[in-house]
Amino acid sequence: MRLTKFGHACVRIEHAEGAVLIDPGMFSGPEVVAGVNALLITHEHADHFTEQQVRAAVEANPGLRVYTNSSVARQLDGIGAKVTVVGDGDAFDLDGLPVTVHGEWHAEIHPDIPRIPNIGFLLGGRAFHPGDALTVPPDTVDTLLLPLGAPWLRAGELVDYLRDARPRQAVAIHEATLSDAGQAVHGRLLGPQGPGTGGVEYRTLAAGESLELV
Repeated sequence: MRLTKFGHACVRIEHAEGAVLIDPGMFSGPEVVAGVNALLITHEHADHFTEQQVRAAVEANPGLRVYTNSSVARQLDGIGAKVTVVGDGDAFDLDGLPVTVHGEWHAEIHPDIPRIPNIGFLLGGRAFHPGDALTVPPDTVDTLLLPLGAPWLRAGELVDYLRDARPRQAVAIHEATLSDAGQAVHGRLLGPQGPGTGGVEYRTLAAGESLELV
């Protein structure tokens, strides 16, 4: 498996029989959907999902499949059988790549802001994308895609999340709201200079950079 980081929370996972794209939102250009067999969408916020982009991708590639929660699926009405609604505890297969679904709700931003559904995807038992939540995967994973900056997130929570999830490595995503200096501060907190994350290796990837997943 090979992971490629795109803008913000968008990543592509390539495997032996195809490629999957997770959360192509407003920080990712339309070109990121080229050559993928399926789209996985964690929730409806525009930095993870834009209706126009997904509809255009499905029109351009009739074989493209979309897996997401019910709230996103409602916005894609008319695409029909190309959209499959999934939720916590579900499992499906993408051309030989097993995928399981975990989590139900977006992290709280403020008590006065209603929470929306959010699901995370575990691919091949190795890479977990939590969307906008700090969902701990059911089993220890090799690679955790780690949301770095968001209105709902405190930096200290990331340390505890890595201690709880215990992946081999964490790859930063969801960083568009942070300056370069802010990302560096988070990196120090999550690296050897910080309070300790149980030996988890913390990594960052530039847009378009790839990483082989063991």
